[in-house]
Amino acid sequence: MPAEKRTPQLDWDDLRHFAVLARHGSLAAASRALGAARSTIARRVEGLERRLGRPLLVRTPDGFRLTDDGSTVLAQATAMEEAALVVQRRLAGDDGPKGPVRLTTSRSLAHGFLVDRLGPLHDRHPGLDVELIAETRVLSLSRSEADIAIRLGRPADSDLLARRAATVGYAFFAPARKRDALLSREQPPLVGYGADNQTAEAAWMASRFPSHRIIFRSNSLQAQAAAARAGYGIVLLPCFLAASYPGLVRIPFGPLPPEREVWILMRRDSARVPRVKAVGDHLFELFRDERALLSGSQAQGE
Repeated sequence: MPAEKRTPQLDWDDLRHFAVLARHGSLAAASRALGAARSTIARRVEGLERRLGRPLLVRTPDGFRLTDDGSTVLAQATAMEEAALVVQRRLAGDDGPKGPVRLTTSRSLAHGFLVDRLGPLHDRHPGLDVELIAETRVLSLSRSEADIAIRLGRPADSDLLARRAATVGYAFFAPARKRDALLSREQPPLVGYGADNQTAEAAWMASRFPSHRIIFRSNSLQAQAAAARAGYGIVLLPCFLAASYPGLVRIPFGPLPPEREVWILMRRDSARVPRVKAVGDHLFELFRDERALLSGSQAQGE
């Protein structure tokens, strides 16, 4: 008689350690989140992979990345976590959303707009733990690297739930004390992007001002804004970011680049998870309420 095929017995703690490592991408970050030793996390994940007979994570120079099988297991582990949270909330008589939500966006939106405006989210849902990842590398929602993404530009992935929240307008700015002196020059110096920057605004600036001197370059818009305020030259900035730098004034300096649409993206399955839905709804309301600032119609005076 052939041997009966057995389903491997899984340990919930192994799944929990795997899920945290998958979301955080490094043993160091997972160790801080779990309060467990790195060796313990690695041992539990390796044991889970042995029992399943397939790799779930691969190590890369940027940290751990999910395999296709790993994405499937993470989705199921997340569903188990949500079920456990529902039970805990009902036993405690508390139906409010609780737990971690991982949010990713650009550095300029994160540091120049979002962080200062997340307080009401905490007040409304104190049980939520928000992790904000601000980096140039676009994290993948389909591979569960984040729960929610805020991106500039219409998304190409039709499998994601996408909501257009606002538009970002751009303008030229200069330090108020040097405004007239800069505008009186035939080719005033500019503050701009690093040579390796691939954004649409960097390409637009390169084509619009091919012969102007770029006196200060940075891939950080915050650094560009600070340099312009310090007197280096004229800078192109998102209007919302310039508003947080007193001393910069909007100036007439020719045509402007097209506005960029702000999209809030979620996986369709996770959009129904209460904690993720709560953050997504709050973000949509926030961008809706701040549309004037983001588009630039709430202008800085000259």
